[in-house]
Amino acid sequence: MAKIKNVAVQMDHVAGINIAGDSTFAMSLEAQARGYKLFHYTPDRLSFRDGKLFATVEPMVLRDVKGDHFELGTSERVDLSTMDVILLRQDPPFDMAYITSTHLLERIHPKTLVVNDPAWVRNSPEKIFVTEFADLMPKTLITKDAGEIRRFRDEMGDIILKPLYGNGGAGVFHSTKDDRNLSSLLEMFGQLFREPFIAQQYLPDVRKGDKRILLVDGEPAGAINRVPAEHDSRSNMHVGGRAEATELTAREIEICRRIGPALKERGFLFVGIDVIGDYMTEINVTSPTGIREVRKFGGADIAALLWDAIERKR
Repeated sequence: MAKIKNVAVQMDHVAGINIAGDSTFAMSLEAQARGYKLFHYTPDRLSFRDGKLFATVEPMVLRDVKGDHFELGTSERVDLSTMDVILLRQDPPFDMAYITSTHLLERIHPKTLVVNDPAWVRNSPEKIFVTEFADLMPKTLITKDAGEIRRFRDEMGDIILKPLYGNGGAGVFHSTKDDRNLSSLLEMFGQLFREPFIAQQYLPDVRKGDKRILLVDGEPAGAINRVPAEHDSRSNMHVGGRAEATELTAREIEICRRIGPALKERGFLFVGIDVIGDYMTEINVTSPTGIREVRKFGGADIAALLWDAIERKR
């Protein structure tokens, strides 16, 4: 097992994160506590030339202090293959810029271990990867055909409509069977997105919460329940959802057991799945969150479990 010394973090700029709930911050703090040297860069600082992948990085020191949580050193251009580990952690949207960065990082993985595996991140967008487990998910339609969506709503009654490659609850709509705005909504989606949309059967159990379950190397490591605000169908924390402590049900343990081998096969060391009632709605492999919330409610130190798994891989 090779010793880890240098860790680069490809992320949205550290100045803009909310440290109270940011999983990248938690992962990086744990790396720093283990004595690894951290380097910070944003995806726009990547360059590929003459077969080598470079980035303009800054040495990074972190503090768990709101308003004074980071310090960046002098920027330098480095060959990323000299890093031991790269955390691929910028938030979606899962667009061509994101996809391009996975192609570039693939050139140095696995000699430099990229977490998660960039090729499988590219090939496993969360709202499509989950369809490999159709019996574990609610009735789902992926299409841009307005007629198909109307027929789906007629069959399901209430549906959730959302962008196929969105994130964080943005653009998520609950359309009831009596909603007269569906045509206008589909027109708006058609203007905003070139890709198909995703429609899912509305699950009333969402009022009890949308559970985020975190898995490390294919095994469940912890969970939080996210309860939507009274007048919202979305449970995402940064749109008003409330986190609460939870434990896994027998059904949720079975879901984790079913998907675990596929996660390991794809080299997904850190994954967050979303479960409403008895159904899994997404498998998040890009930049899942929840580490700090799990710890806050007395759960496992998932950042430590993740670095244990990374060290085993190295």
